[in-house]
Amino acid sequence: MIKAIYNGNIIAESNETIIVEGNHYFPLGSINKDFLEKSDLKTTCPWKGVASYYSLNIKGEILNDMVWYYPEPSYKAKQIKDRIAFYQKNGLKVIEE
Repeated sequence: MIKAIYNGNIIAESNETIIVEGNHYFPLGSINKDFLEKSDLKTTCPWKGVASYYSLNIKGEILNDMVWYYPEPSYKAKQIKDRIAFYQKNGLKVIEE
């Protein structure tokens, strides 16, 4: 099982992640959406397309722009459609248990 964890809080867990560029992309259904807050940040990857972001709100602690996804990924990145990935920093970890 792959898990995204912050301070003991499980943000996502799945056996069906897809790894792209070293990042686990979790299926949407495996995410605890109670922790997500929409962000206005957008970035562009030359081969995946335009990424949108969420911040995490963990019991009032805000971790800005820690979660990203591609709402309309390019054809080359179609496998990450409807999936979310996490930055592993500020104590947020993606681990295998």
